[in-house]
Amino acid sequence: MTPLLEMRDVEITFTSTTGTVEAVRGINLTVYPGQSVAIVGESGSGKSTAAMSALGLLPGTGKVTGGQDSFRRPRHHQPLGEEFQEIRGSQIGLVPQDPMSNLNPVWRIGTQVEESLKANNVEADEGRKEHVAKLLEEAGLPDAARRAKQYPHEFSGGMRQRALIAIGLAARPKLLIVDEPTSALDVTVQKTILDHLETLTEELGTAVLFITHDLGLAAERSQHLVVMHRGRVVESGPSLELLRNPQHPYTQRLVKAAPSLASARIQEAKDKGIETEELHAHDTEAGAADTVIEVKNLVREFDIRGTITALVGESGSGKSTVANMVLNLLETTSGQVFFEGRDISALKGKELFDMRRKMQVVFQNPYGSLGPMLSVYRCIEEPLRLHKVGNRKKRERRVAELLDLVSMPRSAMRRYPNELSGGQRQRIAIARVLALGPEVLVLDEAVSALDVLVQDQILQLLA
Repeated sequence: MTPLLEMRDVEITFTSTTGTVEAVRGINLTVYPGQSVAIVGESGSGKSTAAMSALGLLPGTGKVTGGQDSFRRPRHHQPLGEEFQEIRGSQIGLVPQDPMSNLNPVWRIGTQVEESLKANNVEADEGRKEHVAKLLEEAGLPDAARRAKQYPHEFSGGMRQRALIAIGLAARPKLLIVDEPTSALDVTVQKTILDHLETLTEELGTAVLFITHDLGLAAERSQHLVVMHRGRVVESGPSLELLRNPQHPYTQRLVKAAPSLASARIQEAKDKGIETEELHAHDTEAGAADTVIEVKNLVREFDIRGTITALVGESGSGKSTVANMVLNLLETTSGQVFFEGRDISALKGKELFDMRRKMQVVFQNPYGSLGPMLSVYRCIEEPLRLHKVGNRKKRERRVAELLDLVSMPRSAMRRYPNELSGGQRQRIAIARVLALGPEVLVLDEAVSALDVLVQDQILQLLA
């Protein structure tokens, strides 16, 4: 069978303020028609960079400096300029990683899906509205016709991601590249999306190239795994075989870490559920006898530091809205939020400024929460400077300590957000909120962009 996408010894470099960075070092990758392949690796391993080179979408100073990269073409022929435009959308579809910044904020969602149909000459003008609604529905958006008339700011992160998935599938491409497609989605919608992608692969012969840090997702949804670490492919093979018998030490670490985070928590929750059911059953039996002790509205408060509360719900359920109201970033329609016994809506001037120091937030989107014109050092140092903490030398030491805490090299201080991967940006955002030693941390999907090994480390650190 002729390969659909073939990469041979591809090398990709970036020119940064600190010199030349080799992001991808001699990667080999083959995707056949109808096949599902996953590139797995931690944040910054070069997986997204490798996939984007197939579309000619390398960011900034990125260049393919070696090897061959072909899509249904002889190996010696590399598409350039207009030839890339011919394959984008119609031949290779893309679902980008960041749902927040990949939609035009001033265009309705339906218009943006329709644009992809127009660009690829799919459907006549009169049938496009219905086609748009169908695509949005396929991607898991209920009430699609109404949703198509809304703007991106009216969508939650997960809903925006579903709109991007609809755009990626619009022209029924032969290969769909999905970059962390479900990191912003709740588990129920995640299954809907991934089931749909699976149906496409089987029924339409569409190949899928997953880019993910989630080894569990990759193994469940792809036939072939490619494991990347520090720009190189360290292991490659059929999913089941690679999971059962990982050869490289890095793959062994990934396999060991993959089930430990989510499934352990889910199992614990299930166990607690069983205990609760048993307890209710005993309560019912006890209630049948004469009452010996009865308790009503009993309250005892303990002042405990370091508790963790989770707000859980599917995409669009209002989780982030509640967080923004707690942070006093969004006005309440009714009701009150109290922080240390004070209604936060009444705080003004210095009182509000002081509250901001005590309550810090890590937003869901690692792309939009760091100033693109500020270096990593400036990003982390900014809250320290604003709140007049220490002198310049002390602040430099503090920034270095914080980078160590979130497993980022100190050399990253001189880099800018566009030179970092999504997971690396989120680690910088976490370092920034820890800078002031706040009393309350509000984390809005703060580790969804991180691979399991770093997730585990960050969660341990936060705990």
